[in-house]
Amino acid sequence: MIKTLELFGGIGAPRKALVNLGIEHKSIDYVEIDEKAVRAYNALYDKTIQPQSVVGYNLRPDVLIHGSPCQDFSRAGHRWGGGSEDKTRSSLLFETLKIIRNMGVWKPRVVLWENVKGVLDRDMIHAFKDYLAQMELMGYVNSYKVLNAMDFGIPQRRERIYTISVLNGERFDFSKLEKKPTRPINEFLEVDADDIYTIKIPSMLSKIEALNMRQKNAKYNRFLDVIDTHCWTISTRQDRCPNAGIVKLNEQKYRYLTELECARLMGFSDKDHAKLLAEYPTRPGKKNATLYKLYGNSIVVDVLEAIYKGLFDMGTLNFKELKEEQA
Repeated sequence: MIKTLELFGGIGAPRKALVNLGIEHKSIDYVEIDEKAVRAYNALYDKTIQPQSVVGYNLRPDVLIHGSPCQDFSRAGHRWGGGSEDKTRSSLLFETLKIIRNMGVWKPRVVLWENVKGVLDRDMIHAFKDYLAQMELMGYVNSYKVLNAMDFGIPQRRERIYTISVLNGERFDFSKLEKKPTRPINEFLEVDADDIYTIKIPSMLSKIEALNMRQKNAKYNRFLDVIDTHCWTISTRQDRCPNAGIVKLNEQKYRYLTELECARLMGFSDKDHAKLLAEYPTRPGKKNATLYKLYGNSIVVDVLEAIYKGLFDMGTLNFKELKEEQA
């Protein structure tokens, strides 16, 4: 059995990946301060976890997964930084280091960190290098790579950096991850979406290139991308520009992605979505802002499945060794 600790756990994409793979596991704890995300996690996994901060936490997992807040690393955010001295949401990354140190002699075999690729930008990379250096001082060998969800079957152009740190081990070989052809976008789209998703706001209609005469390269113009073979990154809101893309209904009508479509494009099943919808019902005539946010802040489950499978296939994780360590 593999024991995991989920920090900044969101709605539990890492656990969903293990469930989908049929890997015997125990989530020894999940830590998340966002009350709505905690309720969503409880709904998906039938738990009664309470919101809690990662600060000062102490446990003994085999695998530690953390996806610290990305807003201050993101190219779409304020870019306030995420260094150990920055005191931003993204600097909570370094709380993970404190947690590992507090474990004493015991340390997780593998530490997985996911975040926006903006951490590699020139004005942000200092924090990332600091994190890698401190992991090395604790005995970890680091590997990282920017992965696109489209390479793992999901028609969403979502590029995120994944860092895998192995205790006293070899570098994780990302080139050996099992890739999958991108599935057709139509497999993820609803056939008859409700009219509330049709774009009617004049300010948004003006962002659709086909409906106005402005040139795409005109200064300050931002256009909404019409979805063809794939969508763009699912964010926490779809009723803004830019967003993940819009669906063409006819020559004059377009719509936003629905919450269910966003769930599917993040690797969650319709059954998962139904559980979250029961926890956060949609008000009549309204779009569900809570579900959009929960999905936009999650990790693509299919990418995590490939990483977990790689960890076992490459021998980085070994059930026999884990059993002996836990004995």
